[in-house]
Amino acid sequence: MKLLMRADTHVSFALPVDEPKAKCTFSQVLAALSVSLGSMVVGFSSAYTSPALVSMQDRNITSFDITEQEASWVGGLMPLAGLAGGIVGGPLIEYLGRKNTILATAVPFIISWLLIAAASNVSMVLSGRALSGFCVGVASLSLPVYLGETVQPEVRGTLGLLPTAFGNIGILLCFVAGKYMDWSLLAYLGGILPVPFLLLMLLIPETPRWYVSRGREERARKALVWLRGKEADVEPELKGIIRSHSDAERHATKNTMFELLKRSNLKPLAISLGLMFFQQLSGINAVIFYTVSIFKDAGSTIDENLCTIIVGIVNFIATFIATMLIDRLGRKILLYISDVAMFITLFTLGGFFYAKNHGSDVSTLGWLPLSCFVIFVIGFSLGFGPIPWLMMGEILPGKIRGSAASVATAFNWMCTFIVTKTFSDLNASIGTHGSFWMFGSICLIGLFFVIFYVPETQGKTLEDIERKMMGRVRRMSSVANIKPLSFNM
Repeated sequence: MKLLMRADTHVSFALPVDEPKAKCTFSQVLAALSVSLGSMVVGFSSAYTSPALVSMQDRNITSFDITEQEASWVGGLMPLAGLAGGIVGGPLIEYLGRKNTILATAVPFIISWLLIAAASNVSMVLSGRALSGFCVGVASLSLPVYLGETVQPEVRGTLGLLPTAFGNIGILLCFVAGKYMDWSLLAYLGGILPVPFLLLMLLIPETPRWYVSRGREERARKALVWLRGKEADVEPELKGIIRSHSDAERHATKNTMFELLKRSNLKPLAISLGLMFFQQLSGINAVIFYTVSIFKDAGSTIDENLCTIIVGIVNFIATFIATMLIDRLGRKILLYISDVAMFITLFTLGGFFYAKNHGSDVSTLGWLPLSCFVIFVIGFSLGFGPIPWLMMGEILPGKIRGSAASVATAFNWMCTFIVTKTFSDLNASIGTHGSFWMFGSICLIGLFFVIFYVPETQGKTLEDIERKMMGRVRRMSSVANIKPLSFNM
């Protein structure tokens, strides 16, 4: 246990016992809810092809022909476009601002869905998917950065996981609606979802840290007052942001690439890339995208489509459980639980398929694949699903946050594309059991990565985290992070 609870989980008790606790304001909840609606659009976009391709390939429904190769690109084009969006999103959030970049994705999202819904040929569908994927890449980078810079440390975990929870709502909505709608009607539904997201984003401010980076300190003060409440004393926090920005400016070089490669910046970037790598190489997207075919191969006694919806519901519920636990248990404990649950279930699934493929009678174990999938999804949704995105907005230094988040997001989408496009070939070469054992082995390695390299960020301000990651450790100024914060709605 001492190995797991390392020095980075230390809490300072030097604060006065009568110091009033900060309250989570309605404004912060509104800000988290606004960007989370964007994440719901992202989730819907990611899940669209799973139910839509079935009706899209039905000649009684679709007025144009679509080949198997074209169908695979309808699904595979989104992560590729997401990779491009991740690359472009970094400079955008630095020059346009976090809020404006997120806001700029709303209208293109609507256009992409209308292109798909009204498609009279495959090219229109592919164009819509490419535009949608590009917006997904930009949004998946911008959302955690915005929340990381606006929500106070004591509830940054809880509110920071709301986008993941709403993303899972989008996935579940797509799966359920896809049972009753064809691909065109489902796309029209997708075009409605960005509207409330667009309207709410107009109500929230830009992040104070971005204003400070542009020398607009008065605007930063107003944004902090909006976020923390009119009664809150925002001057200490504002001074901390200004001081942190001044320190970063003093040590900065003009070349952004050189900044990323500096030893002090390379460590947090490497940790973020490592978390993204182990997130995707857990095989989650292969499991989600190929759920129906995997259950068919397993000979499960439960209906494949019902299994898919069950997995989606479990994914949705588990993420909400994570939002309640993350500011109580911390990031690392949830990552431990997540990793152990995933590698045990993946090795179990591998053993099941090995026995089945080598002639053993597994007819009495028809319940096992669904049970393993449910536990796997719970484990993923508790830790390795949401936390890499949350920590990306926490551990990356302010000076390179945009460019480093761009690299991490593009890397994530590249891994997503590789895993989803090669899963079928992987099964053909090493067998389904070999694929699951490979993913399980990677999860086991990921556990040691978390133990030895990932810091605990629970309850710490971004300035505290940055000072520690950069090697300039000072007394912690944040409120002790043992108890969860009460909401003042």
